[in-house]
Amino acid sequence: MGMFCFQCEQTAKGKGCDYLGICGKTPEVATLQDLLIHAAKGIAIYAHMAREIGVKDHDTDLFVIEGLFATVTNVDFDIERLWETLLRAFEIKEKIKKLFLEAYKKKVGQDFDGELPAAAYWKPAENVSGLFEQGAKVGVLSDKTLNEDVRSLRELLLYGLKGMAAYADHAHVLGRESEEVTAFFHKGLRALTDNRLTVEDLVGLNMQFGMVNLKCLELLDKAHTDHFGHPVPTGVLLGTKKGLAILVSGHDLLDLEQLLQQTEGKGVNIYTHGEMLPAHGYPRLKKYKHLVANYGGAWQDQAREFDAFPGAILMTTNCIQQPRESYKSRIFTTGLVAWPGVGHIHPVNGRKDFSPVIKKAIEAGGFPQDIPAKHIVVGFGHNAVLGVADKVIGAVKEGKIKHFFLVGGCDGAKPGRNYYTEFAQEVPKDCVILTLACGKYRFNKLEFGDIPLRNASGDIVGGIPRLLDMGQCNDAYSAIQVAAALAKAFGCGVNDLPLSMILSWYEQKAVCILLTLLALGIQNIRIGPSLPAFVSPNVLKVLVEKFNIKPVTTAKEDLAAILHPKV
Repeated sequence: MGMFCFQCEQTAKGKGCDYLGICGKTPEVATLQDLLIHAAKGIAIYAHMAREIGVKDHDTDLFVIEGLFATVTNVDFDIERLWETLLRAFEIKEKIKKLFLEAYKKKVGQDFDGELPAAAYWKPAENVSGLFEQGAKVGVLSDKTLNEDVRSLRELLLYGLKGMAAYADHAHVLGRESEEVTAFFHKGLRALTDNRLTVEDLVGLNMQFGMVNLKCLELLDKAHTDHFGHPVPTGVLLGTKKGLAILVSGHDLLDLEQLLQQTEGKGVNIYTHGEMLPAHGYPRLKKYKHLVANYGGAWQDQAREFDAFPGAILMTTNCIQQPRESYKSRIFTTGLVAWPGVGHIHPVNGRKDFSPVIKKAIEAGGFPQDIPAKHIVVGFGHNAVLGVADKVIGAVKEGKIKHFFLVGGCDGAKPGRNYYTEFAQEVPKDCVILTLACGKYRFNKLEFGDIPLRNASGDIVGGIPRLLDMGQCNDAYSAIQVAAALAKAFGCGVNDLPLSMILSWYEQKAVCILLTLLALGIQNIRIGPSLPAFVSPNVLKVLVEKFNIKPVTTAKEDLAAILHPKV
Protein backbone atom coordinates (compact mmCIF):
# COMPACT_ATOMS: atom_id res chain seq x y z
CA MET A 1 0.00 0.00 0.00
CA GLY A 2 1.31 3.42 -0.92
CA MET A 3 0.82 6.81 0.73
CA PHE A 4 1.58 10.45 0.19
CA CYS A 5 1.88 12.99 2.98
CA PHE A 6 3.72 16.29 3.04
CA GLN A 7 1.99 18.11 5.89
CA CYS A 8 5.03 18.38 8.19
CA GLU A 9 8.49 19.92 7.83
CA GLN A 10 10.37 16.64 8.00
CA THR A 11 8.66 15.11 4.98
CA ALA A 12 10.94 12.71 3.10
CA LYS A 13 13.44 14.34 0.73
CA GLY A 14 11.63 17.65 1.23
CA LYS A 15 8.88 16.47 -1.13
CA GLY A 16 6.60 13.96 0.59
CA CYS A 17 6.51 10.66 2.47
CA ASP A 18 5.41 7.98 0.01
CA TYR A 19 6.54 4.77 1.69
CA LEU A 20 6.48 5.37 5.45
CA GLY A 21 5.95 8.57 7.37
CA ILE A 22 9.05 10.11 8.94
CA CYS A 23 6.80 10.52 11.99
CA GLY A 24 6.23 6.75 12.11
CA LYS A 25 2.87 6.85 10.36
CA THR A 26 2.25 3.72 8.31
CA PRO A 27 0.60 3.78 4.87
CA GLU A 28 -2.49 2.21 6.48
CA VAL A 29 -2.76 4.96 9.08
CA ALA A 30 -2.09 7.66 6.48
CA THR A 31 -4.81 6.25 4.21
CA LEU A 32 -7.41 6.16 6.99
CA GLN A 33 -6.50 9.71 7.97
CA ASP A 34 -7.00 10.80 4.36
CA LEU A 35 -10.41 9.15 4.44
CA LEU A 36 -11.25 10.85 7.73
CA ILE A 37 -10.54 14.23 6.14
CA HIS A 38 -12.79 13.24 3.23
CA ALA A 39 -15.52 12.26 5.69
CA ALA A 40 -15.11 15.55 7.57
CA LYS A 41 -15.59 17.44 4.30
CA GLY A 42 -18.86 15.56 3.75
CA ILE A 43 -20.05 16.48 7.24
CA ALA A 44 -19.02 20.10 6.70
CA ILE A 45 -21.02 20.35 3.47
CA TYR A 46 -24.27 19.69 5.33
CA ALA A 47 -23.24 21.54 8.49
CA HIS A 48 -22.39 24.68 6.52
CA MET A 49 -25.68 24.63 4.62
CA ALA A 50 -27.57 23.91 7.84
CA ARG A 51 -25.98 26.90 9.56
CA GLU A 52 -27.06 29.14 6.70
CA ILE A 53 -30.68 28.37 7.58
CA GLY A 54 -30.18 28.56 11.34
CA VAL A 55 -29.59 24.91 12.24
CA LYS A 56 -26.65 23.84 14.40
CA ASP A 57 -25.66 20.60 16.08
CA HIS A 58 -23.06 20.54 18.85
CA ASP A 59 -22.12 16.88 18.32
CA THR A 60 -21.38 17.64 14.68
CA ASP A 61 -19.30 20.69 15.51
CA LEU A 62 -17.22 18.88 18.11
CA PHE A 63 -16.69 15.80 15.95
CA VAL A 64 -15.24 17.87 13.10
CA ILE A 65 -12.83 19.61 15.46
CA GLU A 66 -11.70 16.35 17.06
CA GLY A 67 -11.55 14.58 13.70
CA LEU A 68 -9.24 17.23 12.26
CA PHE A 69 -7.07 17.24 15.38
CA ALA A 70 -6.70 13.45 15.15
CA THR A 71 -4.96 13.86 11.78
CA VAL A 72 -2.37 16.38 13.02
CA THR A 73 1.20 15.03 12.94
CA ASN A 74 2.08 12.74 15.87
CA VAL A 75 -1.46 12.31 17.25
CA ASP A 76 -3.34 9.13 16.30
CA PHE A 77 -1.43 6.10 15.01
CA ASP A 78 -4.04 3.49 15.95
CA ILE A 79 -5.84 1.81 13.03
CA GLU A 80 -8.64 0.39 15.19
CA ARG A 81 -9.34 3.76 16.74
CA LEU A 82 -9.36 5.45 13.32
CA TRP A 83 -11.77 2.79 12.06
CA GLU A 84 -14.13 3.56 14.95
CA THR A 85 -13.80 7.28 14.24
CA LEU A 86 -14.73 6.75 10.58
CA LEU A 87 -17.85 4.79 11.54
CA ARG A 88 -18.77 7.62 13.89
CA ALA A 89 -18.14 10.11 11.08
CA PHE A 90 -20.82 8.47 8.96
CA GLU A 91 -23.29 8.58 11.86
CA ILE A 92 -22.57 12.27 12.36
CA LYS A 93 -22.94 12.99 8.65
CA GLU A 94 -26.29 11.25 8.48
CA LYS A 95 -27.45 13.15 11.56
CA ILE A 96 -26.58 16.63 10.28
CA LYS A 97 -27.84 15.68 6.81
CA LYS A 98 -31.23 14.77 8.27
CA LEU A 99 -31.37 17.96 10.31
CA PHE A 100 -30.52 20.02 7.25
CA LEU A 101 -33.00 18.32 4.92
CA GLU A 102 -35.83 18.65 7.41
CA ALA A 103 -35.07 22.31 8.11
CA TYR A 104 -34.68 23.07 4.41
CA LYS A 105 -38.03 21.54 3.52
CA LYS A 106 -39.71 23.42 6.36
CA LYS A 107 -38.12 26.72 5.31
CA VAL A 108 -38.41 26.42 1.51
CA GLY A 109 -41.48 24.21 1.23
CA GLN A 110 -39.88 21.52 -0.92
CA ASP A 111 -37.18 18.88 -0.79
CA PHE A 112 -33.56 19.85 -1.37
CA ASP A 113 -32.46 18.58 -4.78
CA GLY A 114 -29.11 20.29 -5.28
CA GLU A 115 -26.06 18.43 -6.57
CA LEU A 116 -23.33 18.14 -3.96
CA PRO A 117 -19.64 17.15 -4.01
CA ALA A 118 -18.76 13.45 -3.69
CA ALA A 119 -17.80 13.76 -0.02
CA ALA A 120 -21.45 14.43 0.84
CA TYR A 121 -22.43 10.95 -0.37
CA TRP A 122 -19.63 8.96 1.28
CA LYS A 123 -20.50 5.93 3.34
CA PRO A 124 -17.94 3.63 4.98
CA ALA A 125 -16.99 0.29 3.51
CA GLU A 126 -17.95 -2.79 5.47
CA ASN A 127 -14.42 -3.68 6.58
CA VAL A 128 -10.99 -2.13 7.08
CA SER A 129 -9.65 -3.34 3.74
CA GLY A 130 -12.57 -1.58 2.05
CA LEU A 131 -11.78 1.59 3.99
CA PHE A 132 -8.20 1.39 2.75
CA GLU A 133 -9.51 1.22 -0.83
CA GLN A 134 -11.72 4.23 -0.24
CA GLY A 135 -8.91 6.20 1.38
CA ALA A 136 -6.54 5.52 -1.50
CA LYS A 137 -8.96 7.35 -3.80
CA VAL A 138 -9.20 10.59 -1.81
CA GLY A 139 -5.59 11.38 -0.84
CA VAL A 140 -3.66 14.56 -1.59
CA LEU A 141 -2.67 13.54 -5.13
CA SER A 142 -5.83 11.60 -6.03
CA ASP A 143 -7.03 14.27 -8.48
CA LYS A 144 -4.30 14.38 -11.12
CA THR A 145 -6.09 17.15 -13.04
CA LEU A 146 -6.12 19.62 -10.15
CA ASN A 147 -4.15 22.82 -10.72
CA GLU A 148 -0.93 22.78 -8.68
CA ASP A 149 -1.54 26.19 -7.14
CA VAL A 150 -5.13 25.36 -6.25
CA ARG A 151 -3.93 22.18 -4.56
CA SER A 152 -1.25 24.12 -2.72
CA LEU A 153 -3.70 26.69 -1.37
CA ARG A 154 -6.22 24.01 -0.46
CA GLU A 155 -3.60 22.12 1.52
CA LEU A 156 -2.43 25.35 3.16
CA LEU A 157 -5.99 26.00 4.34
CA LEU A 158 -6.52 22.38 5.40
CA TYR A 159 -3.36 22.34 7.50
CA GLY A 160 -4.37 25.65 9.02
CA LEU A 161 -7.75 24.15 9.94
CA LYS A 162 -6.02 21.14 11.50
CA GLY A 163 -3.87 23.42 13.64
CA MET A 164 -6.84 25.54 14.70
CA ALA A 165 -8.72 22.35 15.58
CA ALA A 166 -6.04 21.58 18.17
CA TYR A 167 -6.48 24.99 19.78
CA ALA A 168 -10.28 24.85 19.59
CA ASP A 169 -10.22 21.43 21.25
CA HIS A 170 -8.01 22.71 24.09
CA ALA A 171 -10.46 25.58 24.61
CA HIS A 172 -13.45 23.21 24.47
CA VAL A 173 -12.19 21.01 27.32
CA LEU A 174 -12.06 24.18 29.42
CA GLY A 175 -15.65 25.06 28.48
CA ARG A 176 -14.89 27.71 25.86
CA GLU A 177 -16.33 27.78 22.35
CA SER A 178 -16.79 30.40 19.62
CA GLU A 179 -19.50 30.41 16.98
CA GLU A 180 -17.24 32.29 14.58
CA VAL A 181 -14.47 29.71 14.96
CA THR A 182 -16.78 26.70 14.85
CA ALA A 183 -18.63 27.94 11.77
CA PHE A 184 -15.39 28.47 9.87
CA PHE A 185 -14.37 24.84 10.23
CA HIS A 186 -17.42 23.90 8.15
CA LYS A 187 -17.01 26.81 5.77
CA GLY A 188 -13.34 26.02 5.19
CA LEU A 189 -13.80 22.29 4.69
CA ARG A 190 -16.76 22.92 2.39
CA ALA A 191 -14.59 25.25 0.32
CA LEU A 192 -12.02 22.49 -0.18
CA THR A 193 -14.62 20.59 -2.22
CA ASP A 194 -15.64 23.57 -4.39
CA ASN A 195 -13.97 23.33 -7.79
CA ARG A 196 -15.27 26.78 -8.73
CA LEU A 197 -12.91 28.56 -6.36
CA THR A 198 -9.96 30.22 -8.06
CA VAL A 199 -6.45 30.83 -6.79
CA GLU A 200 -7.53 34.36 -5.82
CA ASP A 201 -10.55 33.02 -3.97
CA LEU A 202 -8.40 30.58 -2.01
CA VAL A 203 -5.79 33.22 -1.14
CA GLY A 204 -8.59 35.35 0.28
CA LEU A 205 -10.02 32.40 2.19
CA ASN A 206 -6.61 31.64 3.73
CA MET A 207 -6.34 35.25 4.91
CA GLN A 208 -9.87 35.10 6.32
CA PHE A 209 -8.89 31.93 8.13
CA GLY A 210 -5.88 33.71 9.64
CA MET A 211 -8.13 36.25 11.34
CA VAL A 212 -10.53 33.56 12.56
CA ASN A 213 -7.58 31.67 14.05
CA LEU A 214 -6.62 34.84 15.91
CA LYS A 215 -10.06 34.66 17.53
CA CYS A 216 -9.39 31.03 18.39
CA LEU A 217 -6.03 31.87 19.95
CA GLU A 218 -7.69 34.63 21.96
CA LEU A 219 -10.39 32.20 23.07
CA LEU A 220 -7.82 29.68 24.27
CA ASP A 221 -5.76 32.35 26.00
CA LYS A 222 -8.83 33.46 27.95
CA ALA A 223 -9.75 29.85 28.72
CA HIS A 224 -6.29 29.26 30.16
CA THR A 225 -5.99 32.49 32.13
CA ASP A 226 -9.55 32.39 33.50
CA HIS A 227 -9.04 28.84 34.74
CA PHE A 228 -5.36 28.75 35.71
CA GLY A 229 -4.61 32.45 36.24
CA HIS A 230 -2.19 34.64 34.29
CA PRO A 231 1.32 33.14 34.09
CA VAL A 232 3.90 34.80 36.31
CA PRO A 233 7.69 34.62 36.00
CA THR A 234 8.68 31.41 37.77
CA GLY A 235 11.93 29.53 38.21
CA VAL A 236 11.78 25.89 37.10
CA LEU A 237 14.20 23.21 38.28
CA LEU A 238 15.85 21.17 35.53
CA GLY A 239 17.04 18.50 37.95
CA THR A 240 15.18 15.67 39.67
CA LYS A 241 13.88 14.92 43.16
CA LYS A 242 14.20 11.65 45.06
CA GLY A 243 11.00 9.64 44.91
CA LEU A 244 8.23 8.33 42.68
CA ALA A 245 7.79 10.15 39.40
CA ILE A 246 5.31 10.82 36.59
CA LEU A 247 6.31 12.71 33.45
CA VAL A 248 3.63 14.69 31.59
CA SER A 249 4.12 15.73 27.97
CA GLY A 250 1.94 17.45 25.39
CA HIS A 251 -0.13 20.60 25.82
CA ASP A 252 -3.31 19.88 27.81
CA LEU A 253 -3.09 21.78 31.09
CA LEU A 254 -6.41 20.41 32.36
CA ASP A 255 -5.03 16.86 32.18
CA LEU A 256 -2.03 18.01 34.20
CA GLU A 257 -4.27 19.65 36.78
CA GLN A 258 -6.38 16.52 37.22
CA LEU A 259 -3.25 14.42 37.63
CA LEU A 260 -1.87 16.86 40.20
CA GLN A 261 -5.13 16.66 42.15
CA GLN A 262 -5.11 12.86 42.11
CA THR A 263 -1.46 12.57 43.19
CA GLU A 264 -1.46 15.23 45.90
CA GLY A 265 -0.24 13.81 49.17
CA LYS A 266 0.68 10.43 47.66
CA GLY A 267 4.43 10.93 47.47
CA VAL A 268 4.50 11.11 43.68
CA ASN A 269 6.45 13.93 42.04
CA ILE A 270 5.17 15.34 38.76
CA TYR A 271 7.56 16.49 36.02
CA THR A 272 6.79 18.39 32.84
CA HIS A 273 8.22 17.58 29.43
CA GLY A 274 8.18 19.36 26.08
CA GLU A 275 5.37 21.88 25.67
CA MET A 276 4.24 21.32 29.27
CA LEU A 277 7.16 23.38 30.57
CA PRO A 278 5.10 26.65 30.69
CA ALA A 279 2.65 25.01 33.13
CA HIS A 280 5.00 25.96 35.99
CA GLY A 281 4.11 29.64 35.53
CA TYR A 282 0.33 29.30 36.06
CA PRO A 283 -0.74 30.16 39.64
CA ARG A 284 -3.37 27.41 39.83
CA LEU A 285 -0.82 24.77 38.84
CA LYS A 286 2.30 26.03 40.57
CA LYS A 287 0.54 25.86 43.94
CA TYR A 288 1.01 22.09 43.86
CA LYS A 289 4.31 21.47 45.62
CA HIS A 290 4.76 18.09 43.94
CA LEU A 291 4.97 19.77 40.51
CA VAL A 292 8.71 19.72 41.01
CA ALA A 293 10.66 20.20 37.78
CA ASN A 294 10.98 19.94 34.02
CA TYR A 295 12.64 16.83 32.66
CA GLY A 296 14.14 16.57 29.19
CA GLY A 297 13.60 18.78 26.19
CA ALA A 298 11.57 18.85 23.00
CA TRP A 299 9.42 16.05 21.60
CA GLN A 300 11.97 14.57 19.18
CA ASP A 301 14.26 13.47 22.02
CA GLN A 302 11.55 11.58 23.89
CA ALA A 303 12.68 8.02 23.07
CA ARG A 304 16.01 8.52 24.79
CA GLU A 305 14.57 10.65 27.61
CA PHE A 306 11.56 8.43 28.32
CA ASP A 307 13.80 5.37 28.32
CA ALA A 308 15.87 6.89 31.12
CA PHE A 309 12.91 8.18 33.15
CA PRO A 310 12.23 5.81 36.11
CA GLY A 311 8.51 6.44 36.28
CA ALA A 312 5.24 6.58 34.36
CA ILE A 313 4.72 8.84 31.33
CA LEU A 314 1.52 10.55 30.19
CA MET A 315 1.07 11.95 26.66
CA THR A 316 -1.78 14.47 26.65
CA THR A 317 -1.78 15.73 23.05
CA ASN A 318 0.26 15.39 19.88
CA CYS A 319 4.04 14.79 19.92
CA ILE A 320 4.10 11.03 20.57
CA GLN A 321 6.71 8.93 18.78
CA GLN A 322 6.87 5.16 18.49
CA PRO A 323 7.59 4.00 22.05
CA ARG A 324 10.56 1.78 22.73
CA GLU A 325 9.75 -1.60 24.25
CA SER A 326 11.77 -0.55 27.30
CA TYR A 327 9.09 1.93 28.37
CA LYS A 328 6.02 0.93 26.35
CA SER A 329 4.36 -0.52 29.45
CA ARG A 330 5.02 2.73 31.36
CA ILE A 331 3.61 5.20 28.83
CA PHE A 332 -0.06 6.18 28.62
CA THR A 333 -2.03 8.33 26.20
CA THR A 334 -5.18 10.35 26.74
CA GLY A 335 -7.44 12.61 24.71
CA LEU A 336 -7.00 12.18 20.97
CA VAL A 337 -3.49 10.70 21.19
CA ALA A 338 -3.21 6.98 20.49
CA TRP A 339 -0.56 4.39 19.73
CA PRO A 340 -1.32 0.68 19.23
CA GLY A 341 -0.68 -1.33 22.37
CA VAL A 342 -0.31 1.71 24.63
CA GLY A 343 -2.68 2.15 27.59
CA HIS A 344 -5.25 4.92 27.10
CA ILE A 345 -7.02 6.97 29.76
CA HIS A 346 -10.62 7.75 28.76
CA PRO A 347 -12.73 10.50 30.35
CA VAL A 348 -15.87 9.62 32.29
CA ASN A 349 -18.27 12.55 32.66
CA GLY A 350 -15.42 14.94 32.00
CA ARG A 351 -13.09 13.42 34.59
CA LYS A 352 -10.12 11.18 33.95
CA ASP A 353 -9.03 8.49 36.36
CA PHE A 354 -5.23 8.41 36.31
CA SER A 355 -4.89 5.59 38.83
CA PRO A 356 -3.30 3.24 36.21
CA VAL A 357 -0.60 5.88 35.64
CA ILE A 358 -0.04 6.30 39.37
CA LYS A 359 0.15 2.53 39.88
CA LYS A 360 2.77 2.21 37.16
CA ALA A 361 4.80 5.04 38.73
CA ILE A 362 4.82 3.16 42.02
CA GLU A 363 5.98 -0.02 40.26
CA ALA A 364 8.76 1.83 38.45
CA GLY A 365 10.35 2.98 41.69
CA GLY A 366 11.27 6.56 40.82
CA PHE A 367 14.54 8.45 41.33
CA PRO A 368 16.84 7.07 44.05
CA GLN A 369 18.23 10.51 44.93
CA ASP A 370 18.05 14.21 44.22
CA ILE A 371 19.95 15.41 41.18
CA PRO A 372 20.51 19.17 41.57
CA ALA A 373 20.60 21.38 38.49
CA LYS A 374 20.04 24.94 37.37
CA HIS A 375 16.74 26.74 37.17
CA ILE A 376 15.31 28.52 34.14
CA VAL A 377 12.52 31.10 34.20
CA VAL A 378 9.17 30.73 32.43
CA GLY A 379 5.88 32.65 32.67
CA PHE A 380 6.41 35.75 30.55
CA GLY A 381 2.91 35.83 29.05
CA HIS A 382 1.42 39.02 27.71
CA ASN A 383 0.06 40.01 31.13
CA ALA A 384 3.51 39.76 32.73
CA VAL A 385 5.32 41.54 29.89
CA LEU A 386 2.77 44.33 29.50
CA GLY A 387 2.88 44.79 33.27
CA VAL A 388 6.37 46.23 32.84
CA ALA A 389 5.70 47.77 29.42
CA ASP A 390 6.62 51.24 30.65
CA LYS A 391 10.11 50.02 31.59
CA VAL A 392 10.50 48.20 28.27
CA ILE A 393 9.34 51.24 26.27
CA GLY A 394 11.60 53.50 28.29
CA ALA A 395 14.58 51.21 27.68
CA VAL A 396 13.91 51.30 23.92
CA LYS A 397 13.62 55.07 23.86
CA GLU A 398 16.84 55.42 25.83
CA GLY A 399 18.64 53.07 23.46
CA LYS A 400 19.19 50.35 26.06
CA ILE A 401 17.13 47.89 24.02
CA LYS A 402 17.97 48.08 20.33
CA HIS A 403 15.88 45.24 18.93
CA PHE A 404 13.44 42.44 19.76
CA PHE A 405 13.72 39.00 18.19
CA LEU A 406 10.89 36.48 18.34
CA VAL A 407 12.78 33.21 17.96
CA GLY A 408 10.44 30.29 18.40
CA GLY A 409 8.13 27.68 16.95
CA CYS A 410 8.20 23.90 16.62
CA ASP A 411 11.36 21.89 17.07
CA GLY A 412 12.29 18.77 15.13
CA ALA A 413 15.07 16.31 14.43
CA LYS A 414 15.91 17.28 10.85
CA PRO A 415 19.43 18.74 10.37
CA GLY A 416 19.58 22.51 10.19
CA ARG A 417 17.82 23.35 13.42
CA ASN A 418 21.07 24.27 15.16
CA TYR A 419 20.54 27.52 13.26
CA TYR A 420 18.19 28.66 16.04
CA THR A 421 20.78 27.99 18.74
CA GLU A 422 23.41 29.87 16.78
CA PHE A 423 21.03 32.73 16.08
CA ALA A 424 20.11 33.18 19.76
CA GLN A 425 23.79 33.09 20.72
CA GLU A 426 24.66 35.71 18.11
CA VAL A 427 21.94 38.19 19.15
CA PRO A 428 23.68 41.30 20.56
CA LYS A 429 23.52 41.89 24.30
CA ASP A 430 21.39 45.03 23.88
CA CYS A 431 18.58 43.00 22.30
CA VAL A 432 15.74 40.95 23.80
CA ILE A 433 14.74 37.46 22.65
CA LEU A 434 11.09 36.46 22.92
CA THR A 435 10.44 32.75 22.55
CA LEU A 436 7.61 30.23 22.65
CA ALA A 437 6.78 26.63 21.72
CA CYS A 438 9.24 23.74 21.89
CA GLY A 439 11.73 25.41 19.52
CA LYS A 440 13.02 27.24 22.59
CA TYR A 441 14.68 24.04 23.81
CA ARG A 442 17.42 24.80 21.29
CA PHE A 443 18.67 27.62 23.55
CA ASN A 444 16.53 28.10 26.69
CA LYS A 445 19.14 26.57 29.00
CA LEU A 446 21.81 29.05 27.90
CA GLU A 447 22.68 32.10 29.98
CA PHE A 448 21.56 35.36 28.39
CA GLY A 449 21.58 37.64 31.43
CA ASP A 450 19.64 40.89 31.81
CA ILE A 451 19.60 44.30 30.21
CA PRO A 452 20.30 46.62 33.20
CA LEU A 453 18.00 49.55 33.86
CA ARG A 454 19.48 52.68 35.42
CA ASN A 455 17.97 55.73 37.10
CA ALA A 456 18.80 59.33 36.32
CA SER A 457 21.92 59.09 38.47
CA GLY A 458 23.18 56.14 36.51
CA ASP A 459 22.56 53.60 39.27
CA ILE A 460 21.28 50.15 38.27
CA VAL A 461 17.71 49.80 39.56
CA GLY A 462 16.70 46.53 37.94
CA GLY A 463 16.87 44.65 34.72
CA ILE A 464 14.93 43.07 31.89
CA PRO A 465 15.78 39.44 31.14
CA ARG A 466 17.18 39.09 27.64
CA LEU A 467 15.27 35.83 27.17
CA LEU A 468 11.51 35.91 27.77
CA ASP A 469 9.74 32.55 27.55
CA MET A 470 6.15 33.33 26.52
CA GLY A 471 4.84 29.76 26.70
CA GLN A 472 3.43 27.09 24.39
CA CYS A 473 2.88 27.37 20.65
CA ASN A 474 -0.71 28.41 21.33
CA ASP A 475 0.65 31.36 23.31
CA ALA A 476 1.54 33.08 20.04
CA TYR A 477 -1.42 35.26 21.04
CA SER A 478 0.77 36.68 23.82
CA ALA A 479 3.48 37.64 21.36
CA ILE A 480 0.91 39.29 19.08
CA GLN A 481 -0.54 41.25 22.02
CA VAL A 482 2.90 42.47 23.08
CA ALA A 483 3.77 43.51 19.52
CA ALA A 484 0.46 45.38 19.17
CA ALA A 485 0.98 47.17 22.49
CA LEU A 486 4.50 48.25 21.54
CA ALA A 487 3.28 49.49 18.16
CA LYS A 488 0.57 51.53 19.87
CA ALA A 489 3.04 52.98 22.37
CA PHE A 490 5.41 54.07 19.62
CA GLY A 491 2.65 55.24 17.30
CA CYS A 492 3.65 52.99 14.44
CA GLY A 493 2.72 49.75 12.74
CA VAL A 494 4.05 46.38 13.87
CA ASN A 495 6.21 46.21 10.74
CA ASP A 496 7.89 49.48 11.80
CA LEU A 497 8.93 48.18 15.21
CA PRO A 498 12.49 47.04 15.94
CA LEU A 499 11.05 43.51 15.97
CA SER A 500 11.98 40.54 13.81
CA MET A 501 10.37 37.11 13.69
CA ILE A 502 12.58 34.07 13.18
CA LEU A 503 10.27 31.07 13.15
CA SER A 504 10.77 27.32 13.03
CA TRP A 505 7.93 25.12 11.90
CA TYR A 506 7.21 21.43 12.07
CA GLU A 507 3.49 20.61 12.05
CA GLN A 508 0.11 22.14 11.35
CA LYS A 509 -0.25 24.35 14.42
CA ALA A 510 2.72 26.34 13.16
CA VAL A 511 0.95 26.67 9.80
CA CYS A 512 -2.16 28.21 11.31
CA ILE A 513 -0.11 30.68 13.38
CA LEU A 514 1.82 31.71 10.26
CA LEU A 515 -1.47 32.35 8.43
CA THR A 516 -2.61 34.52 11.33
CA LEU A 517 0.59 36.57 11.20
CA LEU A 518 0.19 37.03 7.46
CA ALA A 519 -3.48 37.98 7.82
CA LEU A 520 -2.39 40.67 10.28
CA GLY A 521 -0.10 42.03 7.57
CA ILE A 522 3.15 41.18 9.34
CA GLN A 523 6.06 41.12 6.93
CA ASN A 524 9.69 40.06 6.76
CA ILE A 525 9.19 36.78 8.62
CA ARG A 526 12.09 34.39 8.35
CA ILE A 527 11.06 30.75 8.38
CA GLY A 528 12.97 27.49 8.46
CA PRO A 529 14.74 25.21 8.57
CA SER A 530 13.09 24.53 5.20
CA LEU A 531 10.07 25.88 3.37
CA PRO A 532 6.83 23.85 3.22
CA ALA A 533 6.76 21.22 0.47
CA PHE A 534 3.04 21.82 -0.01
CA VAL A 535 3.57 25.44 -1.06
CA SER A 536 3.89 25.56 -4.85
CA PRO A 537 6.45 27.86 -6.53
CA ASN A 538 3.74 30.29 -7.64
CA VAL A 539 2.13 30.45 -4.20
CA LEU A 540 5.55 30.97 -2.63
CA LYS A 541 6.15 33.79 -5.09
CA VAL A 542 2.95 35.49 -3.94
CA LEU A 543 3.97 35.14 -0.29
CA VAL A 544 7.40 36.59 -1.00
CA GLU A 545 6.04 39.49 -3.06
CA LYS A 546 3.21 40.38 -0.66
CA PHE A 547 4.75 39.58 2.72
CA ASN A 548 8.48 39.36 2.01
CA ILE A 549 8.71 35.92 3.62
CA LYS A 550 12.31 34.72 3.63
CA PRO A 551 13.90 31.31 4.18
CA VAL A 552 16.55 31.30 6.89
CA THR A 553 20.16 31.26 5.67
CA THR A 554 22.88 31.42 8.33
CA ALA A 555 22.57 33.05 11.74
CA LYS A 556 25.27 35.63 11.07
CA GLU A 557 24.00 36.54 7.61
CA ASP A 558 20.40 36.90 8.79
CA LEU A 559 21.36 38.97 11.83
CA ALA A 560 23.48 41.27 9.70
CA ALA A 561 20.65 41.73 7.21
CA ILE A 562 18.20 42.56 10.02
CA LEU A 563 20.37 44.89 12.09
CA HIS A 564 22.25 46.49 9.22
CA PRO A 565 19.90 46.44 6.21
CA LYS A 566 21.26 47.65 2.90
CA VAL A 567 19.45 50.72 1.65
